[in-house]
Amino acid sequence: MQKKQLTQQQIKLIKGFQKNEITEYYIYSRLSRKIKNEENAETLKRIGDDEMRHYMFWKEYSGADVKPNRWKVFKFYWIARFLGITFGIKLMEKGEEGAQEAYKKACEFIPEAKQIVEDEDDHEKQLIDMLQEKKLEYVGSIVLGLNDALVELTGTLAGLTFALQNTHLIAIAGLITGIAASFSMAASEYLSTKHEGGENALSSSVYTGLAYIVTVVVLILPYALFTNYLVCLALTMSFAILIILFFNYYISVAKDLNFKKRFWEMFTISMGVAAFTFGIGYLIRVFLGVDV
Repeated sequence: MQKKQLTQQQIKLIKGFQKNEITEYYIYSRLSRKIKNEENAETLKRIGDDEMRHYMFWKEYSGADVKPNRWKVFKFYWIARFLGITFGIKLMEKGEEGAQEAYKKACEFIPEAKQIVEDEDDHEKQLIDMLQEKKLEYVGSIVLGLNDALVELTGTLAGLTFALQNTHLIAIAGLITGIAASFSMAASEYLSTKHEGGENALSSSVYTGLAYIVTVVVLILPYALFTNYLVCLALTMSFAILIILFFNYYISVAKDLNFKKRFWEMFTISMGVAAFTFGIGYLIRVFLGVDV
């Protein structure tokens, strides 16, 4: 069947689709050759093959080859390698949500595209959902470690800041408290998971402990570097907010959860506890006459 003559604007739109499809083909293909999990590698290869078929479909109408976006290939390849393939791929797909309107527009002058686009999108989502990533299996343990560290340490450091007003002493006291609490939390997670019949109790406890310790180090860092206790407290609170922001964004993308709800819930609890203990630290200093 002879194809309908397309305008220059329509061809330009189709070439945009081609560029996107060939770019994602290179991303999926490169990742499929690098990851160790054979099932994930096969899944990524299949998605890449779908992208190439999609590219070839559009090429029939544009009549031209289009080069991939090299920067996008580089960016999302390394995001996936460092932060996990599930996060990297879903972040990339999230950025393509606006493309649906452009596809609808193309379907007006290429009716055959409608079914192909729908089939490809559904198939791609199903394949992405098949990805298995170990770190996402322990999200609950990481959340436990982060939440506990943020609530306890922001509160402890806020209280110590006004009670002691000595950054080195605050850093030492906070570090001792944080390390002890991280081991306690990891042990509790191990016993809890094992008691519930979990097969990966040790791994869960390790993820919980590591999340706790990393958070402790980040929150205490300002007190180890600066001498003005108010500046240190402000930096610590800022770091806490950034941790809450980044982690909740990561989880919301990787597991398709509501970002705003999770962020504000975690933010309110952590900052509320910090404000409360800050006040307690001030009262202790005033009424007990602590002077370090």
